[in-house]
Amino acid sequence: MTPDARNWFDEGGQAYARFRPSYPASLAADLARLAPRTDLAVDVGCGNGQFTTTLGGAFDRVIGVDPSAEQIANAAPHPDVEYQQAPAELLPAGIGSCSVGLVSAAQAAHWFELPRFYDEVIRVSADGGVIALLCYGVLSIEDPAIDERAQRFYADDLDAYWPPSRRLVEREYRDLPFPFEELDFRAPSIRKRLTLDGLLGYFSTWSAVRAAREAGRAGLLEDVGRDLTALWGDPATERLTTWPIGGRVGRVRASGV
Repeated sequence: MTPDARNWFDEGGQAYARFRPSYPASLAADLARLAPRTDLAVDVGCGNGQFTTTLGGAFDRVIGVDPSAEQIANAAPHPDVEYQQAPAELLPAGIGSCSVGLVSAAQAAHWFELPRFYDEVIRVSADGGVIALLCYGVLSIEDPAIDERAQRFYADDLDAYWPPSRRLVEREYRDLPFPFEELDFRAPSIRKRLTLDGLLGYFSTWSAVRAAREAGRAGLLEDVGRDLTALWGDPATERLTTWPIGGRVGRVRASGV
């Protein structure tokens, strides 16, 4: 697969850190139980560390890797996590061969050049190590009218501005090549209560919103903001928002794939 050439998240790291949802601790714990060792995990395309820090509660040491200096600069601190700037296709040389119990990529694998990334996964993974390509789908909001407007914003207003790789996320990475021993893994959903500001801030981190702005269509976010303001009531009211987590989880054998 040839990834979209642009790294949409090279800028805006502060907004990404503030508004993107975090992952449930149970997800990291479940992956740790599958891993043959828990002394080291590597989270690739880690962004601001939303999943990296979650892994810090389940593994002794976690290395978060991302090509964006701004994302790394805004990464969340954790005593068991360190961050390094590097692409997915060339992991830092300090990550030793056959040393990693888990290699994860959360909401990131659709940006990778997968054959080269998989070569790196095989290089660094311990025998029987786990690879987890995770993604979360379209959010749903507990209020039906607000949810309907959010769904229209995602699917209709921004349809022309989503990069082709977004369809891979919608399909939970089922269309990605995955030459590993696949495991049956059911991930919990992300659940978070958002204010109106939190929801609009989350929208602002979408790659399609950035593409629309560059195309002179910044009004799309302004329009949905006005509509949601009218529907929301008190903007400080928090509404339960849910994202389903999908993806592929597999086991890496010493003989390769």
